[in-house]
Amino acid sequence: ALIVAGSYGKMGAAILSARSCLRSGAGLLTVHIPKCGYEVMQAALPEAMVMTDFNSSFISGVDADLSRFDAIGIGPGLGTASETKSMLRELLRSSSKPVVLDADALNLVAADSDSLKLIPGGSIITPHPKEFERLFGTTTDDFSRVELARKRALELGVIIVLKGHHSFIAIPGETGYYNPTGNAGMATAGSGDVLTGILTALLAQGYSPKEAALLGVYLHGLAGDLAADRLSMEAMIAGDITAHLPEAFLSLAISSGGM
Repeated sequence: ALIVAGSYGKMGAAILSARSCLRSGAGLLTVHIPKCGYEVMQAALPEAMVMTDFNSSFISGVDADLSRFDAIGIGPGLGTASETKSMLRELLRSSSKPVVLDADALNLVAADSDSLKLIPGGSIITPHPKEFERLFGTTTDDFSRVELARKRALELGVIIVLKGHHSFIAIPGETGYYNPTGNAGMATAGSGDVLTGILTALLAQGYSPKEAALLGVYLHGLAGDLAADRLSMEAMIAGDITAHLPEAFLSLAISSGGM
């Protein structure tokens, strides 16, 4: 898996995403980050391989053969520099496989609507309501937003995870799915970065985009529910979601008769 993330002052987002990716079964993870984050990433996550950008404060280009990666996640802590915007366009143009787009990657796409057409088919985008509005326009109510998500998912050929208390997953050509797990305590900084890592890891293991989206969002919410049970919704932080991923996987294995 490859995760492209981070900028000066936002390296925590890259670490959160990378850690959850490894905790979700990615066998080998490479993280592309700006030079300013090299020491902190190597110290915080020795299991990850690190590529540093030419730029010290933000990402300006990914000088790597993208075909060697089974999945790419991009966006956490990325920033919105003009050079980063150009990098994103080139990455989307060059990728032959689905990608996961979140956070600043979505903000960059929203600022350059032509980039929407460059997103590879089968990709997963994970906007919260405000990001969704920047991408696709305003809606009058939740029902209208869900209908718009279904419409745009079909038009673009991508999966849209509309994040919320019970996230809605719009699959191209299907009715869509509401996720039953998750709680209000997960509305905390970095929670979306954790989800990006989970989805990237599942795609890298060969799950179809639909399977990755449904399972990933479910696991993310389940880990958050386990964290809330032990720590309270009020005290939960994003890292607690990742910390409870092992228990979430074990819970799924037991319920399916795997243990």
